Amino acid sequence: MKRLGRLLAIACIFQSSFPQIAMAQESTLDTVTWQPSRLLRAPDSVRLFQKAHQQLRLARQTAETSDTGQALSGLSEYHHTYGNLDSAFYYANRTIAHYEEHAQPLALADAYLQLMALHDEKAEYALALQLVYKALAIYEETQDKRGIARSYIQICNLLYYEQRYSEGVTYCDKAISILEREEDTLSLALGYRFKAANQLFSGDSLEDALASANQSIALYDKLNEKGLPYMAAVNWKGNILKYMERFDEAIATYQANYERSKESGMDRYLISSLANMGHVYLIQKRYAEALPYNLEAISIMEATGKTKNLWENYMHVSDIYEAMGNYPKALEYYQMYANKYAEFQQTIIDRLEAETHAKYEAGQRGAQIVLQDETIDRQRRTQLLYISVAALLIIIVAGMYFTLKNIRKKRKTLALLNAELDSKNTQNELLLKEIHHRVKNNLELVKSLIALQSAQVSDPSSKEALQSSQNRVQSMGILHQKLYQGNKLGSVEMKDYFINLSEGVLDTFGAEDRIHIECAMDRLELDVDTAVPIGLIVNELLTNSLKYGFPEQAKGIIIIELAQQADKTLTLQVQDNGIGKPVGSAPKGTGFGTQLIQLLTQQLNGSIVESASEGHTVTFQFNLTPAA
Repeated sequence: MKRLGRLLAIACIFQSSFPQIAMAQESTLDTVTWQPSRLLRAPDSVRLFQKAHQQLRLARQTAETSDTGQALSGLSEYHHTYGNLDSAFYYANRTIAHYEEHAQPLALADAYLQLMALHDEKAEYALALQLVYKALAIYEETQDKRGIARSYIQICNLLYYEQRYSEGVTYCDKAISILEREEDTLSLALGYRFKAANQLFSGDSLEDALASANQSIALYDKLNEKGLPYMAAVNWKGNILKYMERFDEAIATYQANYERSKESGMDRYLISSLANMGHVYLIQKRYAEALPYNLEAISIMEATGKTKNLWENYMHVSDIYEAMGNYPKALEYYQMYANKYAEFQQTIIDRLEAETHAKYEAGQRGAQIVLQDETIDRQRRTQLLYISVAALLIIIVAGMYFTLKNIRKKRKTLALLNAELDSKNTQNELLLKEIHHRVKNNLELVKSLIALQSAQVSDPSSKEALQSSQNRVQSMGILHQKLYQGNKLGSVEMKDYFINLSEGVLDTFGAEDRIHIECAMDRLELDVDTAVPIGLIVNELLTNSLKYGFPEQAKGIIIIELAQQADKTLTLQVQDNGIGKPVGSAPKGTGFGTQLIQLLTQQLNGSIVESASEGHTVTFQFNLTPAA
C-alpha cells in the first residue's frame, strides 16, 4: 500500500511526456502535504517551488529515504513544467542516484521513466529508449504488470519517432490489454493516445485512428482530467482531423488547446497548437496566415529547449517564405532546417525522406511528359511558321543544359564538402559534450570524497572548511553540467545557473524556509572562462551572507544582479538585508574566501566596492576587453 500511494503521487510523470497539472484551490496548497503531481497554475508555481524544498528538507531531517526521493522527483517535475529543462535534468539525475544508493528498484525504475521523458523532450531518442528498457528490466524482474505496461507505452511512443508505426501500434495494444485487466484508467488513456499517433501513419484507416484518439479523450473525461495529458490527446485528435482534410474542425481543436494553455499560464505548451494551426494554413496555401503561427512556435521552442519538432517548423517556414517570394528568408530557414534535420537523423531511422524523394521524382517525370505533349502539339501547329525560331530555341536550350549541368556538378561538390564539414562539426560537438560530462562526473566524485572526509572530522573549523570546499566544487560541477546539456557548448546562461547554485547553497545550510535568494537580472550568456570565476565569487558571497549576515535563524533576502554593458563591462552586485559588517573590517573565519574573491576579481581585471548601508552590498566591475 505504501508503494501504491507513492505511485499515485508521481503517476503523472509517466502518463505523458508532460507532467500533469492538478487544478487545486489556494487553500489546498497550505493544508495538504505537497506531492510531485500536485502542480498548480502558473501564479501558484512559486509557492509550489517553496513547498518542494520544504519537503526535501523535512525528509532529510527525518532520514526518510522515500520522502527524499519523492521531493527530488517533484523538483525535477516542477522544472520540467515551469522552469528550465537543464534544471529538470539536474534533479532527475539526483533522484536516480538517490534510489540507486538506497537500493529501491521499483522507485528507480519510475525515475528512469521520468528521465526518459526529459530526453524525449530534447529529441534524444536513443538515450530515451535505453532508459525505458532499463525500467522494463526491473518491472519484469519484480513482475510489476503496470510498470511493464507503462514501459510498453513509452516504447510505442519512441517507435513513432523512428517511423516504425506498425510496431508502435503493436506495443500499445500489448499495454492496453494489460491495463484493461489492471483497471489503470490513466495509463490506459495514454496508451490509446500513443496508439492513435502511430495509427495516423501506420496504414490503418484514419477513422480507426480518430476512434483511438476519442477513446483516450473519453477516458480522461471519466477521470475529470483536464490538464496536459488531456490536452495532448485533444492535440492528436486535431492532427488526425487535419489529415482527414477536416480543416475547420482541426483549427477549432487546436484553438481550444491554445486557449487552455494560455489560461494555465503554460507558454511552453503553446508550441503544438501554434505549429499545427500554422501547418493547416500552409496546407491550404494561406501563407500570410500560417507564417506568424510557425514563427511564434519556433521562438518558444528555442527559448525553452523543447526542440524535438524544431526541424519540421524550420521546414514549414522555409516553404512559406518560398511561396511568398521571399527567397533570402526561404534559404536562411532551409539551412536551419537542414542542420537540425541532420541531428534528427542521428537518432531515428529515416524512411520519410526516401518516400518523399520518390514522390518528387515521379512528379517531375509526370511534369516532363505533360510539357513534352504540349510542346509537340504547339510545334505541329506552328512548324512551318516558326522553324527558324525553333532552331534558335534548340541552341539556347542546349546551352542552358550544359550550363545547368556544370552548375549542378559544382553544387554537388559543394554539398559533399558541406556534409563532410557538418559531420566533423557534429563529432567535435559530441566530443566536447563528453568532455564536459566527464569533468562534471569527476567533480561530483571530488565532492563525494570531501564529504566522506568531512564525516570523519570532529573539529568544527575543519569541518566548515571542508564544507566550503564542497560548495566550490559543486559550483563548478553545475556549470559543466549546463555546458553539456545546453544547446551552446561555449557559453552558459547565467540566470538559470545562479538559480541552481542558490538552491544548492540554501540546501547546504538548510535555510530554504527563512532566506529567499532572488536573481534580479535578464537572460545573459557568458563564455566558460568568465562564468567559472564569477560563479565561484557568487558562491563565496552567498556562503558569507548565510553564515554571518543572518544570525540566530533570522529571515531575510539576498539579491543577485548581473548585467553587461555595450563596452564589454560586466557589473555584478550581491546584496543582503542582514546585519551587515563595517567596511574594511577584518574578514571572519579563516579569510580564505575573501582572498579567493580578490584573486578571482584580479583574474577578470575587475574592481570591488563594499557598502554596509541597510545590510551588506558588494559590487564588482569586470573589464572583459583584453589588454593591448
